[in-house]
Amino acid sequence: MRVAALQIPARWDQARRTLTELADIVSPEAFDLVVLPECSINGYVSPEGDCDVRRFAEPLLGPTFETLQTLARRWKSAVAGPLIERSEANVFNAHVVVSAAGELLAHYRKRHLWHPETTTTPGDMPYPAFAIGTHRCTLAICYDVHFLDDEASEQLEAADTLIFPSAWVDLEDSRPGLFRAIASRYNVNIVNANWGRGVPRQPGQGNAQIVDRTGQPIAVAEHRKDAISLASATLT
Repeated sequence: MRVAALQIPARWDQARRTLTELADIVSPEAFDLVVLPECSINGYVSPEGDCDVRRFAEPLLGPTFETLQTLARRWKSAVAGPLIERSEANVFNAHVVVSAAGELLAHYRKRHLWHPETTTTPGDMPYPAFAIGTHRCTLAICYDVHFLDDEASEQLEAADTLIFPSAWVDLEDSRPGLFRAIASRYNVNIVNANWGRGVPRQPGQGNAQIVDRTGQPIAVAEHRKDAISLASATLT
């Protein structure tokens, strides 16, 4: 499976700009799957440190989903993209996977919120199990990574690839050790789409990457100042 992990600079309330740049960043038919980072369309945290994303909330099948459908059809690729989802009185940090034909393949709400996410509701769904072609996948978002052994071992054991969108914050990047442990324990690839350096600037931004089943990174996105970049690889 040909995959791309996008690295999108940290931005707040600049969806139109980000979507305009995204439209031409991937060549049609170049990939079977393109993964966008956590909260990367509307933003994860404002320049002032505000993590209240309720202003961006919308239904599952609202404008953001329709935009992801458009990208999937344009790129002729499945797309895993972020959604700030409103369901009744709750707002979820969610991710959806859309097929190249625009169909909903998977829908997941982040279960374990980082401490500033005080206005978002913890997810109430199991980690999804779905296929892109014959390639079996599951999905978790950022802080969920610390709970996968207890909560997602069944999905990981059945999967070929873990799709892992993040807005990673870490004084010393702990992803390499975490990824090695998960990949080797469950024999899975990991596609980590991460936010890039932007506004606000935080430690841990960048290094969107693709990790093989041995836990070794086989592609890492380059840093491009205030621009989108990607890591790409073919997975087995």
